[in-house]
Amino acid sequence: MKNPAIAIIGLGYVGLPLAVAFAKHYKVIGYDVNPSRILQLQNGKDDTLEITDNELLVVQKSNPTKGLICTTQAIDIQKATIFIITVPTPVDKNNGPDLTALIGASHTVAQYLKPDDIVIYESTVYPGATEEVCVPVLAQQSGLTHNQHFFTGYSPERVNPGDKVRTVTQILKVTSGSNPATAEKIDQLYKTIITAGTFKARTIKIAEASKVIENCQRDVNIAFVNELSKIFNRLGIETHEVLEAAATKWNFLNFSPGLVGGHCIGVDPYYLAQKAQEVGYHPEIILAARRLNDGMGSYIATETIKTMVKKGINCNNSKVLIMGFTFKENCPDVRNTRVIDMVNELATYHLNLSIYDPLANAQEVKTEYGIDLISQIPTQYFDAIIIAVGHSQFKTMDIVSFKNKPNAVIIDVKSVLDKQLSDFRL
Repeated sequence: MKNPAIAIIGLGYVGLPLAVAFAKHYKVIGYDVNPSRILQLQNGKDDTLEITDNELLVVQKSNPTKGLICTTQAIDIQKATIFIITVPTPVDKNNGPDLTALIGASHTVAQYLKPDDIVIYESTVYPGATEEVCVPVLAQQSGLTHNQHFFTGYSPERVNPGDKVRTVTQILKVTSGSNPATAEKIDQLYKTIITAGTFKARTIKIAEASKVIENCQRDVNIAFVNELSKIFNRLGIETHEVLEAAATKWNFLNFSPGLVGGHCIGVDPYYLAQKAQEVGYHPEIILAARRLNDGMGSYIATETIKTMVKKGINCNNSKVLIMGFTFKENCPDVRNTRVIDMVNELATYHLNLSIYDPLANAQEVKTEYGIDLISQIPTQYFDAIIIAVGHSQFKTMDIVSFKNKPNAVIIDVKSVLDKQLSDFRL
């Protein structure tokens, strides 16, 4: 595939790092429907913190053979020969797959689809979605025939937001195509940027399934240690000490308890569950893990109240600090954060809640959740402190100084502090 023009549809946590990686080798058009996001990128800023300012500015410098152009104008993608779709695939209020953005992106690409073009999907979906949902949209709107005039592929995104070591090029990439020739072209394309190598799956469905079970597996394993944490709490055993001892066996899988949110682990299992039920199978383990993990915010809130009562603290209108609101440590992403479950549960006890997160965008939190973040933490002020997210900044802070009295409670969800400083941790 000689000097293809590549269009990346969706410039979020997945699309932008991919666009930047490809732009070092090819001409890339990065398209996103959000004008403020495009303006920000054009000014060399990435509020997801995945790409540095300098790297972003360098790849956007004018070059006839390579580089990145960021745009909100769909017509700018018309000269592309390869279209890579990296839009969000969330769930709706009933935890059903929401393919609105994926279908919308397919409609956009279909307007500019030409003979011999290739459309690659990276968004996480259930097995069969590319060929059953997306391909018909491409074919109907373009008037072209799949695998005759245009071709498709699926290469599931593998990004780890906040991780500056395992970046997109450093994680082995699964690829696939709608026929063997296309699969090989797509595999060779990704090999130009993925230094960790690629794995060519035999079919698109296999590639789709491989992605969704990655996150299902993590969800089930985290649910298991979350359940262990609940059991060990009742037995008066320190969970992390148990896990440390168990991890001395060579084949022990080491997972940590905690809140499970975000746009992958907390979402993707519902995609597979939905598809399983469509074909007549009720997935018990997958849904049980989801229920358990989704209940952890409420559980932590309840344990906080219990601990306050045991220490003689009157909960009514007491001052409680929640440290961290993003879905994971060292990442500004607040999508599907399960800290909100803890906040909502604690609010039923008429507490005076303050929420602090140095990485989260305060306006986004206000718009999405109706919550005002505090910009500074007052010392000697709180009856209870909950460390909900393990941001690196928190590890260097004197969190004990936030207590308003010696018996004030510290709940350490992510084991940020030494265990003797906290009153409860998972």
